[in-house]
Amino acid sequence: MFIFDCNGVLVDSESIVASVAAHELTRAGFAVSPEIVSRFFTGRRPADMLIDIETATKRKLPPNFASVLAGATLRRLRAELRATAHVEHALTWLRGPKCVASSSPLDRVRLSLESTGLLRFFDPYLFSASDVPRGKPAPDLFVYVATKMHVAPEDCIVVEDSAAGVAAAHAAGMIPIGFIGGSHTSPTLGAQLTSAGARAVVADMRALKSTVVALRGW
Repeated sequence: MFIFDCNGVLVDSESIVASVAAHELTRAGFAVSPEIVSRFFTGRRPADMLIDIETATKRKLPPNFASVLAGATLRRLRAELRATAHVEHALTWLRGPKCVASSSPLDRVRLSLESTGLLRFFDPYLFSASDVPRGKPAPDLFVYVATKMHVAPEDCIVVEDSAAGVAAAHAAGMIPIGFIGGSHTSPTLGAQLTSAGARAVVADMRALKSTVVALRGW
């Protein structure tokens, strides 16, 4: 089975999401740059990001901040989001069951896939870390997905663009492939993903099938 992260893997959303988060946090009196958001929170649940920010600053965000941030993020995604280059090619040629396992809430995942024409490859198999006790880098989401899909963890290949996501897949006993083809990718991301446990790293979705074949012989 193939498990795909959504943000930064299927859709090129990470730069948009980081920009919105930085803007809304700054408006709320927590000055932060999109680069800082990307560095520390890529692949993490929004709720976990907000908890970490409150802990680090020893200040409370406004009571309605989570809903304000979610609304602003959805508006920007509707207006600007694009599918990752060549991802339809990869999804068409990869044989076997596929699902999405994202740190984002399900409404954001569904909107992202609907607006980019990718939902047909996965519906109804969409899973969110909102439904498990701990977000990535904990393995909870991937363990949950394997249980729901009735697949052994060792038979799952996970495509992730963050160290947190790769570490979560590795901890769940799955085979992580790192993806570094998003617009948010830094020069060190490949090394970070490898250190987190990625068995291979690809920069172009057209290389995904051959990478899978090399890893598993499928």
